[in-house]
Amino acid sequence: MEALHRSHRDIRQRLENAAILAGRPGGVELLAVAKTQPAAAVRALAACGQSAFAENYVQEAAGKIGALADLGLTWHLIGHLQSNKAAQAAELFDWVQSVDRPKLVRALATGRAATRPPLNVLVQVNVDGETGKSGCAPAEVAALADAVAAEPRLRLRGLMAIPEPHPDPGHRRAAFRAMRALFDELARRHPGIDTLSMGMSDDFELAIAEGATMVRVGTALFGARPAKPRAD
Repeated sequence: MEALHRSHRDIRQRLENAAILAGRPGGVELLAVAKTQPAAAVRALAACGQSAFAENYVQEAAGKIGALADLGLTWHLIGHLQSNKAAQAAELFDWVQSVDRPKLVRALATGRAATRPPLNVLVQVNVDGETGKSGCAPAEVAALADAVAAEPRLRLRGLMAIPEPHPDPGHRRAAFRAMRALFDELARRHPGIDTLSMGMSDDFELAIAEGATMVRVGTALFGARPAKPRAD
């Protein structure tokens, strides 16, 4: 517990220092990536004041979200979402950051109950054009975002990207900068968007410098992930 508290405090301080340098103090949210972490570890981090958590897989998240329902946490799906799991995702999560095709927009909207607030949605962009990687092409962002915004049960919040983990920081900076340009362009079409999710454990400070409003950190908080077989 003490190690987790210390790592959370250190990451929060680094995040805020980067936000201050970028001229946006208090303007960046920390999203704790809990993939493969047990519910007990999430509960311990929540006790440190962390309230927003992310999962990659719907089935893994389901039990964890139920076990921690008493904490009132906010849950984000950041992994690739299969269309046949969209209804369950729309029921479980507060945010889905990995929307990358029109079929998924329709499935999420249908799966979100009218009794609940609209599901927060980010359009995932394959900013580096990596073969076989999730995310729409930059040229497809506007049309996909328009489709999200047209659904009453969804709320368009912005963009998400996982740039190529290139060893050259300059390459990553260029990808982050390209995402910021896409975000600014989208904001002219949809002035209500407010979230640019990019940057992870090893590059979140660089991402903040280039405009990230949300960073996704897992190993730097929890340590190395335990091996766990996928169920979906």
